[in-house]
This record gives sequence, C-alpha cells and structure tokens, in this order.
Amino acid sequence: MKNYNRTLLAAAFIAALGVTGCGSDGSDGADGAAGTPGTPGTPGTPGASGGSVVTTVETAYDFNLTLAPTDIVVVGADPFNVKFTVTGKGSGGADVPYSGLDKVALYVMSQSANTTDTGAPMLWTNHALANDFGSSMYCTLTGTAAARGGAVVDACTLVEDEANPGTYTGTWAHDGNAPVVLASGDANDLARVFIRAYDVVMADGTSVSDKILSTPVDFIPATGELAVSAKDSVSNAACIKCHSPMEGYADTDMRIANIGAHHNYQKVENCVACHNPAYAGGQDDPEKGFNANFNAMIHTIHAGHHIADSLTGDAKKEGWGEIGFPSELNECTACHDNGTQWNDNIYAEACVSCHVDVDLATGVNHRGIVPASDAVCSGCHGSGSLSPSEAHNVGVRAMATDSIVFAVSNVTYAEDAVTVTIPETTKNGVTTPAYDEIQDQMSVTFDVSIDGQPIADGFDFGPYANYDEIKTGTVDADGTYFVGASLNLTGAVSAGGKLVVTKVTNFNVGGKSLAITPRFSVCADADAKLIACQNASGVDQYAVEYVAVTMDTAYWNLVNADGSGANIARQSVPSMVSADEAKCSTCHTSLGIAKHYGNERFDQCMGCHNNTWGGSYHGTVEYKTDAVDADGAPVFAIVEGLTFSNRDLMTVSHRFHSGLWDDNRGFPAIHLNSDMETEGYPAVATQCSACHKEDVGIFAADGGLTSGKRSIAVDAAGTKFVSPVAESCRSCHTKASALTHFENNGAYVEGSPASIANLPVESCATCHAEGKAYGVDKVHSGAAH
Repeated sequence: MKNYNRTLLAAAFIAALGVTGCGSDGSDGADGAAGTPGTPGTPGTPGASGGSVVTTVETAYDFNLTLAPTDIVVVGADPFNVKFTVTGKGSGGADVPYSGLDKVALYVMSQSANTTDTGAPMLWTNHALANDFGSSMYCTLTGTAAARGGAVVDACTLVEDEANPGTYTGTWAHDGNAPVVLASGDANDLARVFIRAYDVVMADGTSVSDKILSTPVDFIPATGELAVSAKDSVSNAACIKCHSPMEGYADTDMRIANIGAHHNYQKVENCVACHNPAYAGGQDDPEKGFNANFNAMIHTIHAGHHIADSLTGDAKKEGWGEIGFPSELNECTACHDNGTQWNDNIYAEACVSCHVDVDLATGVNHRGIVPASDAVCSGCHGSGSLSPSEAHNVGVRAMATDSIVFAVSNVTYAEDAVTVTIPETTKNGVTTPAYDEIQDQMSVTFDVSIDGQPIADGFDFGPYANYDEIKTGTVDADGTYFVGASLNLTGAVSAGGKLVVTKVTNFNVGGKSLAITPRFSVCADADAKLIACQNASGVDQYAVEYVAVTMDTAYWNLVNADGSGANIARQSVPSMVSADEAKCSTCHTSLGIAKHYGNERFDQCMGCHNNTWGGSYHGTVEYKTDAVDADGAPVFAIVEGLTFSNRDLMTVSHRFHSGLWDDNRGFPAIHLNSDMETEGYPAVATQCSACHKEDVGIFAADGGLTSGKRSIAVDAAGTKFVSPVAESCRSCHTKASALTHFENNGAYVEGSPASIANLPVESCATCHAEGKAYGVDKVHSGAAH
C-alpha cells in the first residue's frame, strides 16, 4: 500500500513538472484505451438569462422600489428587519431585478392622536427623531455610513439575496434596536415608510439627476393593511398645479418637480417626515423667524410678500418676503383640496403662520382675547362668519362672477351723428380756441342678470365697479384685432332688464366688425352679492374686489343691422390658440386677479394685449442687484441693451414668467437675480405644457404660428413690426448670439423692425417645429435640461 502511494505521488510530480524519460526518440507513444466515463456531476443552478438583471437606470422613474407593509418592523420590541425588492428597465422596457444597490436611507413615521390641547388633532412622529438619532436611518453593505457632516454612524446591514437578485434585506447588528423602531409606538396607529436610494447611476456612469425615492407606504403595523392618512389635506396634485409634475411617474404616484428646498423630496407625504412637531416652534424666534412644522411653515412661505415686513431671521434671509403667491391667500382650497380638515380643525399654530401680527399671549390684534388653549378656538371660529371658510371668503370670487351675467343684444352706430363743441385748450403756451366737431355715436345694449334675475330698473353699476369699461375693438378678415374706443358703464341706468351704454367720439368704425370685450370688475360682499365698493363715508366695504363678471366676447358686424356675419378674432378660435386659460387658472385660480380688469379669457385680454398696439409700459428689463436701499429693500438695475416694445399677450406672458420685467409698479414676483437667473417662477421653466395645450401645436403646416399671426407691432402708430416667433423666443433667449440667430433665419427683431405687417414666415419651424430633432417639444423637455 505504501509503495502504491509512492508510485502515484511520483506520477503526479512527473505530470506536474513535465518530466520526460531520457533517450526519447521524439515520437509520441500510442494512445491508450479510453477510460470508463465518470459519473455525471450535479447540475448547477441555472444562471440568469442575458438582460434579466440591470445595474443601471437612465431615469429616476425607471427605478422601482417595492416594500410590503408586512416586511418591515417599525414599532414594538421585535428586532428590526426590512425586506424590499427593486426593479429597473431591461431590454424592451421590461421590469427586471435591479442588482448592486449598496446604500439606502429609511424614513419612518407614524400618525397618532394629539392628547394635548395644543396643535392639530393628529400629529406625525418621526421614529428616528424620537429616538434621538436623526431624521432617517441608513442601510449599507458594511452596517456603517458617513452622515452628511462626515461623521460615521451606525447603519442597518444591507444584503442582496444572491439567489433572487433585486431582493434586499436589512437588519440591525448594533446595540439595542434600530432607531426607526419606536418601542412605545402603537401598532394600530398609521405608519408611513419611504426609502431613498443612493449611488444609482446611468449606463455612462453618471448619477441619475433626480432623488430616487420610493413611493410612500401608509399602513397599520398591527395588521399589515394599507391605510389612508387623515392629515393629508393638501395633495401632491394641488402643489403640482403651480410647481409642475415630475414626468414618468404614474397618476397614482404624482410627484412635484420644482421644489428647491433640500433638492426636492417630491411629495407632501415625504416632507412631513422632517417637518413635523419634532421641529415645531420658531415662529416667535427672531433668529429663525418661522415654525418648521409643515402646516405652519407652508403658510408662512406662501404668504410671502404679504407679510414681508414682519419676517425675521432665516425666513427673511431666505427671501420668503419676495415670494408672490400666484393665487389669493384667502382661497384656502387652492391648496387644501383633500377634505375639510383646514376648516374643521382650528388651532393657533396654523393661524399665526399667516396672521403674523396676532399675539395670542397678549391678545394684540385678536380683539384683546387671550385663548387659554387651542381647545377654545372653535368656540368663535368653529362655524359662522369667523370660521376659516367664511372669514377667508373662500369661493366668493367665483360665486360672484357666476351671479352677474352680461350679454350683448344690440349695437347701433352712426357716423358723423352728433356735433360736439371742443373746449379751448392751452398746451406748451399755445392756445387752441374752442371749435365744433362732428363725431360718431355708438350704443351697446346688454341683457343683464344678477343672481339669475333680470337687473332691477334704475340700477347704475358705477358705485359697484372697480373698472367700468367696455372696449370696442375691430377685427379684420384674417382675425386680427385692432384697439378701439371704450364705453363706460358709469351713469348708464338699467331698464327692462337691459343696460344701454352710449358714447359719442370719433370711432371711425363704419362697415367694420366689432369685438366687444369687458374691462370691467366689481365689488362683492362675503355672501358673493354685488355691493358698492365704498360706503357713504368713502370707506371700503367689500369682502372681495376686482371681481370679473360673466360675459362672452361679442362680435358685431356693423354692415348688418342684426350684427351677423362678423369677423371673429383668432383669440376666440380654439384651434388657433395653443395656450389654455384653464391651465393658467390651475395656478392662478382666476385670471381676473392678475391685472384686476375682470378678464378671465384670452379674447378679453386682447382688448389691450394684442399684436397691433405697439409700445410697452415695461420697456426696459431690470434685475435685482445684491444691494439694498436705506429701508433694506432690494435695489433693481437696468439690464443694458435689452428692451421690449410690444404688448402682445404671447410675448408679454412669456416675458413676465421668465422674469424679464421691472419694478416700476412694485417688486416683481418673478425677476432676475444678480446672476441673471429667474427667481419666483414656481413651475419648471421649460415645461411648456404648464400653459400650452397638448392637442394644439405651436407651428402650423406652413412653418408659421398656428394662430396665423405674422407680425407684432412695436410702435403705437402700428407702422413698425417684428417677427412673432423670434419675439416670443427672445422672451427667454436674450443673448446677442440669439438675436443674430433669429435674424439669420429670416426674423425682423427689436431694433431692426420691418415697415410692413404681413411679414414672411420665419424659418424657425425648419428645425424647431414639434417632432423635429431640435423641436421645441424636445429641447424644452425635462430630459434636455
């Protein structure tokens, strides 16, 4: 046996060392007989097919992390553990396991009843904060992590299941239980969990641009059942109305695109993970200046310029006083769209975050009343005129607008009908004596109803109106609108349910088509009833002012007695208008609040904002410098070489929303800072769909605009014109190189206008029409920026 083993050992060494026998003739020996085949080995585990696992994603929304409520411990004494799965997009867009995740952060909170007399009825508790650990807990491959400040902290240990790629578990290997487990928590309280993933990259190795956050899961730990929070009175959809949606996510997982704080946590449900009672207080702290609890903080932020003079500390330093809320602060349902909690739950924290001049400890600006606790607030504010809904006149503007209806029923017009004596005038030392002039007369008859009933006889709108104009422009055969004279309602007295408004002036509109539009707004009381704007003593007595009336733009052909056959302005033709009033109102609630003129529709705005009345009250562009004046207000300076000379609605709205404005009528809510960056616009600047229709393109088949507009006048006389596409683009693209690009592609631009109105079509659509490689739909998409 010993000799046999030595022989085998020697043979092994010979084979390993390649030793050959001496005296070989160099020829190979004959092959031996084939050996007996060995026993087949045990089959290995099948490998994953190609493309069935991914380690990168191209967008944040391709990364899908799923957590079942039964797969995490968040309350009680059981040891922490968590299990979740992650998928990404494989070949053909299929969801396949995502492998290689090495770091996540867990945010865990619970909602419980408030057992005190202070604050909201239900409160959020962040488990990690309650355990003095921080706002979240990391999970990593090593069980430790570097926190934002650089300190090494304990983390849960993250392990990927080798047998099931894309499935991850986390456990706690340190002393005690994991900090996201609330030992004293009630398993029957609603819990919320979301997870942030780190170090996720695209195929080229660069990081995915957006935060990668899982969809929050609300559930009852005791049963594992999904639940719905009673506190979510503001939906993500409400925020998105102004702050834009993140693209790519399902309608059931809506996310907010444009939130600057903390680089955007995307959902209201996520914000309350930190902005909850753990961080409450600070409203009266002059160094902080605001209460970081979400309900109070959001009120203070959006109150913005309304409370600018009262802001202190961080709130002032962060520029909250420069924020211009695009709706009305009193319209609570602009944000509170998910239940009536905002009206039913009365507590000081929410109120004083807007009513910053109220001191409930002394009763100052609260009629001297010092409430003992929040429990007594509902005694006055629980119902009636002091309830939130009534005290804030919620919905009153819309109700008042609906209650007042104007409709044009007749127009009469006579040229050279009335002799008017023009009084003597003196100007620049030159006196012009009085003289007679023959002028035209126009009468417009309106059918008017208030609260569904014909207007009472003898009614004069004068005392009830903020603006009392009815504009009478003209429309040519191609739908172009021209500014005309205005009639005034003040002094016109109703009879038989009608109001006849007459004016004598030089109209000069014989044989033309009229467009009759309102520049007319009124005052309303708290019950949405029409009210004189001031009482007999001259004191304001309205609850809501600048209320629009319901009035369609009327078209009247003066060739025909019944007005038939009138030309229609393109602003009234939906297929020729690529923007959408309804989209504007999602953020503004009512377009009537923007300029106070009572205009809710583009074909009413055209009375002033059109492409034929040149000039501008905001011709220069100013930016906010870093300097302040003696009162601490920002100093604005002119952007040299950048001017605008038109009132066209398309270009003016683009200009205003991109911050190319001035402060000659007060601090502009949207403006340029000293780095020439736009501040104050709440949406994603390149997300055209915030205002534009999805089913109406910007460009027509001939390369011009869908509206058919060929030029924009840049002087009051209407003799100088610029090209409309370039002028719209210039409202953002203001560099000299852009101007040169426009001119090289056939545009007439500011500073080099044309003398004819029917300008040739610019060649912009060749490259920038929708669907082209450099179409506006692509270069302005989120992916392009």
